[in-house]
Amino acid sequence: MNVADSFKDPALCKGLLERLHSEMDQPLRFMEVCGTHTVAIFQSGLRPLLPEGITHLSGPGCPVCVTHESEVAAFLDLAGRDGVILATFGDLMRVPGPKGRNLKLAKAEGARIEIVYSPVDALQLAAKNPNDTVVFLGVGFETTAPTVAGTVLMAKQQGLKNFKVLSFHKLVPPALKVLLDDPECAIDSFLLPGHVSTILGLEPYQFVAQTYKTPGVITGFDPVDILESLLIMVEQRKKQDYRIVNQYKRAVADSGNARAREVMFSVFHTADALWRGVGCIPESGLVFRDEFADFDALQALDVTVTEAPPTPGCKCGEVLKGKMQPADCPLFGKACTPAKPVGPCMVSTEGSCAAYYKYSV
Repeated sequence: MNVADSFKDPALCKGLLERLHSEMDQPLRFMEVCGTHTVAIFQSGLRPLLPEGITHLSGPGCPVCVTHESEVAAFLDLAGRDGVILATFGDLMRVPGPKGRNLKLAKAEGARIEIVYSPVDALQLAAKNPNDTVVFLGVGFETTAPTVAGTVLMAKQQGLKNFKVLSFHKLVPPALKVLLDDPECAIDSFLLPGHVSTILGLEPYQFVAQTYKTPGVITGFDPVDILESLLIMVEQRKKQDYRIVNQYKRAVADSGNARAREVMFSVFHTADALWRGVGCIPESGLVFRDEFADFDALQALDVTVTEAPPTPGCKCGEVLKGKMQPADCPLFGKACTPAKPVGPCMVSTEGSCAAYYKYSV
């Protein structure tokens, strides 16, 4: 058995599950804050095997799911302008905005929208279309923001003035604070995101344990990773020894990636940001520094982010805060399905509603 397969070893998983059952002495409501964890937990079949007292909550860790209606309205505003080409990741195409409109519909109506696989693809698109303005739709967390910042630095070096970014990037730690400050969320522990943590390391999460006395475990995406992390949470709560633990040491350095953070903060600085279903979270977004204003679509193209009403009937916000399970939404599996999503949690393959529908219905 190679190293990668060992983290899926059934015998090892069985042993960890037995330990988890024997160590449980109180209920545990844990929240994962990563779309990949959402899918991994469902896909591996772990959920029904967990002790009865463990409740799995999916938090605001899916980039598409937390993209605010007002931000989608800004996408649609740009899509309707002459001389503008939008470059976007494919999972944004069906995210609903005001009145249910989305980029897929805008493209069908003639908007120039190109699906790309990296911000560098968008930069190349700008080089090939010098008479148009190419706007890359920047969403996602600390994992993607450094690559976008690096691409902006490339654009500046190459003198590509027709390349812009609409930065709606979001930061994970401030969202954790909002969840912990809300007693209705009732979160006992966090399964912290593996990909984001490759950039952040442990330090930005320390307040979770130190201030809120809540365990947090950075973990990978295989069954052994997840089960071991749950066991660490249970043991911390039994001992009342609350710490941030890096279970995913094979990928995450305790100090994170200093160079990636340096690149990210050389282009962006923190600001308040809108999160779908959560609202405005202070200092949870990334906006352009003044010296890179030429690449900021908000400023360069005079884009106004105006308040947009939430999608009627959609309970994605309650799901993202752990206050509701997907199946408890009255639209789930009826008016809202992966084929015809009403809310973003059903759009993304990493969305909790989509995962719940695929693996539980």
